[in-house]
Amino acid sequence: MQHNFKKLYCIQIQYKYAPPRATTMPRHGTRIDTVMHAIRTRIAARSDAPGARLPSVRAQAQAMGLSVSTVVQAYERLVAEGLIMARPGAGFYVAGPAAPLALMELAPPRERDIDPLWVSRQSLEPGEGLLKPGCGWLPADWMYQDGVRRALRTLARADATALADYDTPLGYPGLRQVLARRMAACGVPATPGQVLLTGSGTQSIDLICRLLLQPGDVVLLDEPCYFNFHALLRAHRVRAVGVPYTPQGPDLLAFEAALQAHRPRLYLTNSAVHNPTGAVLAPAVAHRLLRLAEAADMVIVEDDILADFEEQPAPRLAAFDGLGRVLHVGSFSKSVSAALRCGYIAARADWIEALTDLKIATGFGGSALAARTVHQVLTDSGYRRHLQALRLRLARSRHQVIPRLQALGLHPWLVPQAGMFVWCHLPPGLDAAVLARTCLPQGVVLAPGNVFSQAADAGRFMRLNVAQMGDERIFTVLAQALAAHGAAPNSSTK
Repeated sequence: MQHNFKKLYCIQIQYKYAPPRATTMPRHGTRIDTVMHAIRTRIAARSDAPGARLPSVRAQAQAMGLSVSTVVQAYERLVAEGLIMARPGAGFYVAGPAAPLALMELAPPRERDIDPLWVSRQSLEPGEGLLKPGCGWLPADWMYQDGVRRALRTLARADATALADYDTPLGYPGLRQVLARRMAACGVPATPGQVLLTGSGTQSIDLICRLLLQPGDVVLLDEPCYFNFHALLRAHRVRAVGVPYTPQGPDLLAFEAALQAHRPRLYLTNSAVHNPTGAVLAPAVAHRLLRLAEAADMVIVEDDILADFEEQPAPRLAAFDGLGRVLHVGSFSKSVSAALRCGYIAARADWIEALTDLKIATGFGGSALAARTVHQVLTDSGYRRHLQALRLRLARSRHQVIPRLQALGLHPWLVPQAGMFVWCHLPPGLDAAVLARTCLPQGVVLAPGNVFSQAADAGRFMRLNVAQMGDERIFTVLAQALAAHGAAPNSSTK
C-alpha cells in the first residue's frame, strides 16, 4: 500500500512539475534553467499559491529526469531570487505574497519583438516620425473626424445627465436600437434587449471569458488570428489551440480533430474580414462549423469589428445560429474613432443578463458620453457616404500597394477583397522577426507572422496594413532590409 502511494505521489508530481512541452522550454539554457523555468511558470500562473510546498529535491529530480544536484542548485537560485524559501528540515515553499500576474511568464518563450504585447506597445507609442505599417488601424485622417466633431458639438448642448452621469446597465437605449437594426441587416436576430454596450471589443471578449471560462479550459483560435486574442486568453489562464485557417474559413477536418482531442469550451474567431489574412468565411463552411460546435456543445465568439469595411456582407455565424450558441461582438474603433471606447455584445437574453452583472462588477457604469457620441455618428447623414469613400480609398490602396510588395518579393497569401490587411509570404529563407528587427531602428514598426500564430510556425509571413503605407520611406526601408538579408526582388515563394 505504501509503495502504491509513493508511486501515485510521484505520478502527481511528474504531472505538476515536469518540464513544459518543447515549445515552452527555454530556448537557451542549462538543465538548472529548465527546472527554474518550470517552477517560475507555475508560480506566475498562480497554480502554486504563497506558502505551497514544493516537491522534495528527489521527487522533483525524478519527475524531470534530472540529477538531484541539478534540482538543488535550481532551488537555491530561486531562494536567492526570493521566489521560494527554504525551511530547515521541512523543505522548500513558495514565498509570499502572491506574485503579480506576469503575462510574459505564462506564454511560450519568444523573442520580445514577436510577442503580441510588445508589438501592441510599439504600435501605440506616439514616437514622432514613427511609421506603422504593422499596426491594426487606419490613419487618423482616414477616420470620420467631421462626424465626430458634429456629434460632440451636439452633445455639448445636451442636458447634464448626458454629460455627467453613468450610463444605464445595458447601455444607452438609442445606440442599442440602432445596433439591433444594423445587425438585422446582416441576418443577426438581436433585439435591443439582447445588446450590451461595453467599453471596447476587447472588453466584450474579456467579459465573455469571465462568464464562460475557467483556468485550464481550452479555447480554439484560428491559425493565424488577431494577436491580442493570445494575450487576452493568457490573462485568463486558459489554453489556446490553433486551427489552420483557409481562404474559406477554418480547416474543418482540423477543427473536428481539435474538438475530439481537446474538448474546447469556446471558439474565438473573426467573421466579416478575417484578421490577419483578409479571408471571408464561406457559407458552406459556416454551416458545417455550427453543426460541429453543436455536437461538441461548444460556444462561439464572433468578432465583427471590421464589418464596416465589407464591400458585400459575408456570412455571420450569429445569423445562421440565431444567437443560440454564438455571441456576436463589435466596436467602432476601426471605422469611426479609436478614441471613442465603445463596443457591444449581442447574445441570448440569459447570457446578456449575466454579462451585465459582470460589467457592473468589473467596471460599474459604462460611458454614456461615448455611447451617445457613437449614436450621433451612426445616425449622421454623412456616415454612409464616409463608409463608401473609405471602402473606395482602401480598395485603391490595396491596388497600389500589393504590386509594390510583390516587386519586393512579398507575395499575398490571398488578394483580399475588403479591409486594410495583406497577409504576405516573405522570400525563401527570410524570417519575419529578423526583418522586423532590422526595420525598427529605421523607424518602421512591422507585425511579423509569429505574433499571430499560436504554434509559432508563421515565421515566413508578415501582416501589412495598406492604409498605413502611404509614406515612401516604408518601401525604401523594406527594400534595404530585404537586400541586407540577401532577398532579391521578385523572389518566388515556392
